[in-house]
Amino acid sequence: MTQKYPSLELKDLEDKLDQLIAQYQSVKNENNSLKSKQEVLVMEKATLLEKTTLARTRVEAMITRLKEMEQGS
Repeated sequence: MTQKYPSLELKDLEDKLDQLIAQYQSVKNENNSLKSKQEVLVMEKATLLEKTTLARTRVEAMITRLKEMEQGS
């Protein structure tokens, strides 16, 4: 560093630090947003799995009743 313009070098350093802080905040906000979206997707997945299980159980029960009706005729 030159002693001729220390205030300019300090200003450049401050500007770079401000940019780094802004970039950090942006990434932090994006990370929080992604975590929230992931949470929603995990809950949706659980709901869909529950509905799928319920549908499978109902279909299996219908098949069983149909087989019983078939054997009874």
